Amino acid sequence: MRKKVDSRIRTLVENGVKARQRSIFVIVGDKGRDQVVNLHYMLSKAVVKARPSVLWCYKKELFLSSHKKKRMKQIKKMMQRGLLDPEKDDPFSLFVASTNIRYCYYAETHKILGNTFGMCVLQVRDIRLYVGQSFVACLLFEKADLQDFEALTPNLLARTVETVEGGGIILLLLSSLSSLSSLYTMTMDVHARFRTEAHSDVTGRFNERFILSLASCKACVVMDDELNILPISTHIRSITPTPILEGEDGLTEAEKDLKELKESLKDTLPFGPLVGKCRTLDQAKAVITFLDAASEKTLRSTVALTAARGRGKSAALGVAIAGAIALGYSNIFVTSPSPENLKTLFEFIFKGFDAMDYKEHIDYTLVESTNPAFNKAIVRVNVFRQHRQTIQYIQPQDHQKLAQAELLVIDEAAAIPLPLVKAMLGPYLVFLCSTVNGYEGTGRSLSLKLIQQLREQGQKLTTQAASDDGGSTSGRVFKEVELAEPIRYAAGDPIEIWLNELLCLDAANHISSVEGRLPHPSECQLYYVNRDTLFSYHKATEVFLQRMMALYVASHYKNTPNDLQLLSDAPAHHLFVLLGPVDDTQNGLPDILCVLQVCLEGLISKHSALKSLSDGNQPNGDLIPWTISQQFQDSEFPSLSGARIVRIATHPNVMRAGYGTCAVELLARYYEGQIADLAEEDGFEPVPSKKPARVTEAAVESDITGEHTCVMLKALDNDEVEVVGSGNTWITPFNEDFRRRFMSLLGFSFRSFAPALALSLLMFLIVCCTSILNPKFKFDENESIEGATTEGIFGGKTPLLTPYDMKRLQSYANNLVDYHMVLDLIPTLARLYLLERLPVSLSLAQAAILVGVGLQHQSLDTLEAELKLPANQILALFNKSIRRLHSELHKAAAKKIEAALPRIKEVTMNSHAESLDDDLDDAARQAQANMMEKMESLLQPENLQQFAISGREADFDEALKKGGGKLPKSGFLSVKGTKEQPKEKAKEQKDKGGKKNKRGDKREDKRLHKKAKK
Repeated sequence: MRKKVDSRIRTLVENGVKARQRSIFVIVGDKGRDQVVNLHYMLSKAVVKARPSVLWCYKKELFLSSHKKKRMKQIKKMMQRGLLDPEKDDPFSLFVASTNIRYCYYAETHKILGNTFGMCVLQVRDIRLYVGQSFVACLLFEKADLQDFEALTPNLLARTVETVEGGGIILLLLSSLSSLSSLYTMTMDVHARFRTEAHSDVTGRFNERFILSLASCKACVVMDDELNILPISTHIRSITPTPILEGEDGLTEAEKDLKELKESLKDTLPFGPLVGKCRTLDQAKAVITFLDAASEKTLRSTVALTAARGRGKSAALGVAIAGAIALGYSNIFVTSPSPENLKTLFEFIFKGFDAMDYKEHIDYTLVESTNPAFNKAIVRVNVFRQHRQTIQYIQPQDHQKLAQAELLVIDEAAAIPLPLVKAMLGPYLVFLCSTVNGYEGTGRSLSLKLIQQLREQGQKLTTQAASDDGGSTSGRVFKEVELAEPIRYAAGDPIEIWLNELLCLDAANHISSVEGRLPHPSECQLYYVNRDTLFSYHKATEVFLQRMMALYVASHYKNTPNDLQLLSDAPAHHLFVLLGPVDDTQNGLPDILCVLQVCLEGLISKHSALKSLSDGNQPNGDLIPWTISQQFQDSEFPSLSGARIVRIATHPNVMRAGYGTCAVELLARYYEGQIADLAEEDGFEPVPSKKPARVTEAAVESDITGEHTCVMLKALDNDEVEVVGSGNTWITPFNEDFRRRFMSLLGFSFRSFAPALALSLLMFLIVCCTSILNPKFKFDENESIEGATTEGIFGGKTPLLTPYDMKRLQSYANNLVDYHMVLDLIPTLARLYLLERLPVSLSLAQAAILVGVGLQHQSLDTLEAELKLPANQILALFNKSIRRLHSELHKAAAKKIEAALPRIKEVTMNSHAESLDDDLDDAARQAQANMMEKMESLLQPENLQQFAISGREADFDEALKKGGGKLPKSGFLSVKGTKEQPKEKAKEQKDKGGKKNKRGDKREDKRLHKKAKK
């Protein structure tokens, strides 16, 4: 039975085609598949052009063959089984047979980047119900209907929907009205990665927000399986035909400027024909910029083209490559994540050739890939009109093949790891193009790092050229082009607006400037964000969400729409924001100063930890516990509970103001239980909103695509964890082990690190480690006096340094030999110094040279480039550091030898009980007393008797008579005493007399002997 379709449905389709805007149709009902052909018929009548190509995406099983011959066999089998009536016309079978369909797995949707399709098919989850009823039911989804809905992620939604050109239809088929609400609680495939052992309850907030957002899309219509419109939104009433102005009146200012530009360049080759292929003024300016850089022939320019999806970047690159061929470039290389991404680029290369009258097979030939994975994509174009010229595709990892390149074109650069993009830049012309405000690959790493570096180099080159007064300068010139006006669909496309708001793709445009006085960090408060309120699709919460995501986009290198689903659905993830003081007079919240995304991890049973270590696998979730457990082979660590800071972002206008540090400190206090509970208000709760669980470790993860990542741990105050060893915290053994392993790996995995970076990582242990493990470069006087420890350095069977090594070090320290003589000893000296066994004070430059030579084994030329110091200065600093290290080792060796020598027993001198003066006074008094006693004894009468004269009177008279009666002149008169001498004295005098007689006898004998000789 024929039924008249609501005119608003046809009007919406026709308005979309006229305005080159897309639309969404949601069909609810079991027979919704029967209306697909009707909608396709409406679209075909409105388009008035060739049947559009179709992108068909599915999860695992297509339930039909993607090969036409196999599909015809399936149709025959179904006819034989009676499932297909040959008498009845099968519109959908005709559609499949007559349409160019590109089949693609969900996991391989990255291969369709850069392509454009008229329709997109996303398989629905209950396709199995339709298989077996009729073959038509298997293939009925020709626009974009959600089958395999549980496998659909925000990334896939953005990639696939954005490939639909203006005027296309996105179709969602739901089996019944209850399915609309069942999507809220549907278990998605990605939810399995969100679950952990301690957190398993997933809430589907993203699906609920997705369904609620459809009501706000002005180009979305919800209807039943009989095409009756369901009034779920008010904008459905105002669907009226849109008048289209024709001629000059229908042109915008940009279109008029584009028309004038094409007329002015009409006769200029090759600019005129190529600019004539441009659809927008932005695209024309981009092509002119590319061709200007190519016409300079200096091969030292880099042109970067950035834009959102659907702005014609690949088309502009293709036209520019065709112009480079016309300008005589011979070796042109093109790269992208996959050659299938270059379909549009090669298509516009050929359109550029057509504009310049190049003929296929006469002026150029094509070479398709024989690799089945590339799906017969074009990988080479040989041009031989003027001379031999080549356009060759290479994979990003084959950048070493670019030695003979004259022009390198990098398409979808954001989907290539950043180190590979840097490695591909060289001494040739580079055209670089990518999506930065979207969802591909590394996201904003290209704009935040590479393009910023190129911009700074270009500014330095411009300044140098100005200072040289127009003189010749060497270096690369950087030019930047941005496309704002869409080409795939018209400006103001409602589907683009809806998708950007749903997935926060244009969050960078929502960065608000901080107004008013900046609060001091001590005045700020950390708030816990209620995710149920945040993702409720309320007008106020949507503004807050866009501001939060804007900070993440502005601060982080990798941002994808999948991050939004992780933020909303993951049970272990939580959001915190740092806000200034709330002004009660203002109707709204203050500016967001800092955002933290925290994931609770740990609390893993020991059985699971041991099983993971024995099996050698790492389960999903619990990144920090499993990583630490695997790296250190510790089965106890996963049992700890921790909070991992997944991402932290500070407002770009207030960076380095202390807000990030304040937020982390408040978060640590929260998990230590130092902040009191506060009540919840309007979905935003001053931390903590709940009783805080005891957390024993917190971690910060830095995720930079293509570069090494680092996990940092901070131990919180907790009495439940026992500290083993001499360290202040339980984290000390992990840090010490990491430090030793990092120093060993500096010569292997981390050899590409700059010496300054390697040294800074060792210095950063000051924050993460206890004081005894801090790598010091300045030692105090006490540590220097104590000197180095020689344990294991000189002694033992295998000493680290032998006497010959010390002699070589001494010779180099005295400038007697070259540094190559001691090069083998530098690794040992570097490890001893960085392990603080040699307390020598070195400058940072000397320490960096020691790390570069000793641990990273870098050459002098490499150090000269890394440290930006001349070679002679590096060698001078190196010699000074070796001289100091040798001196310290020599002192340590001398101390060891001195300690082995025998020592004289030291005499211990004790002080007297009394002073010297007192002792002298006592001795003087005692001496005087002895003298007085002796004098008194001498003056006794009995003692004086010995001095009495013993002669008689008669003896004196006789003596006087002998002298003539007069005294001698001397006045003394001698008489013989009568007192007997003591026997001892008499004997002594006798002995003396005998000796004298003997001497006299000897002299007499000598005299007589001489006389006899005569």
